[in-house]
Amino acid sequence: MSVYRAAQVTTAGGPFEIVEREVPQPGPCHVRVAVDACGVCHSDSFFVDDAVPGVRFPLVPGHEIAGRIEELGEGAQNAWQVGDRVAVGWFGGSCGHCTPCRQGDFIMCRNLKVPGWAYDGGYAETVIAPVDALARIPDALAATDAAPMGCAGVTTYNGLRRSSARPGDLVAVLGIGGLGHLGVQYAAAMGFETVAIARGAAKADFAKELGAHHYVDSTADTSVADALQALGGARVVLATAANSAAITATVEGLAPRGELVVIGAASEPLGISPNQLIMSGRVVRGHPTGTAQDVQDTMAFSALQGIRPMTETVPLDGADEAYRKMMSGAARFRMVLTTG
Repeated sequence: MSVYRAAQVTTAGGPFEIVEREVPQPGPCHVRVAVDACGVCHSDSFFVDDAVPGVRFPLVPGHEIAGRIEELGEGAQNAWQVGDRVAVGWFGGSCGHCTPCRQGDFIMCRNLKVPGWAYDGGYAETVIAPVDALARIPDALAATDAAPMGCAGVTTYNGLRRSSARPGDLVAVLGIGGLGHLGVQYAAAMGFETVAIARGAAKADFAKELGAHHYVDSTADTSVADALQALGGARVVLATAANSAAITATVEGLAPRGELVVIGAASEPLGISPNQLIMSGRVVRGHPTGTAQDVQDTMAFSALQGIRPMTETVPLDGADEAYRKMMSGAARFRMVLTTG
């Protein structure tokens, strides 16, 4: 019997343990992927902590997967071959029959197949994934760089490219952590006049290294809104920080018809009044991640522009350590599990 190793939790919030499982065979329109790297994302906690419906234990999380196809199921041969390098992100497949899917809006699928929730995720040496979840990894990207693109990368890249901003516009990125450090790089590479917003003057140099043209210290005497207005007002604010108060503080810094794009998941409500939106025609919208094609676009753009996530790699055996470090906020900036 051929086996593979996986890091699983058996109870909500419990520790990770390494177990051996029998290697599964891919079904129709599925492939088996040999995992080379898997990002450790804060969204994994939704499943580890049993915070969303339908979680089943034991649980193998992980939705930032990079690896190689090692076996094709029936019907997967048309587009893919054994040995192809692929990524699987938060978009782990769609049902194809709900109304959003029939409208072509697959990321809004009402039965979205998120790895680690709908099926075993990438904290393992092997993953079975549907073919519509696969994104082709460019040769220029290492697996440890490609893995975080499946969630952190595509969310920030897609959030910016689908915004109303155009090259030359003032675009602010709130937060320069796991999402924001990529957001600043993408914003600068897209030709935006880029503002990084974070806590403390000490982060200014780092923001400039990432490509920011301006830095706003959210703890300074000048408010974030006033600082943005002094620069002419932001066409777009990409809110990557999961802090509702910090997100709210950027609204008055938007230019007329400016857009607040929220990707930082926070549970507290935003303190925005209708008048703040109506009088200046401002827009507030949430942005999900993206489909497999969006992930592939993100990786292609990253390879072209030399954009890489800042990662700390840990062997699969250290999954519990990596997850706890990510949850503590000590990661700089993406924890990535490796199987090599």
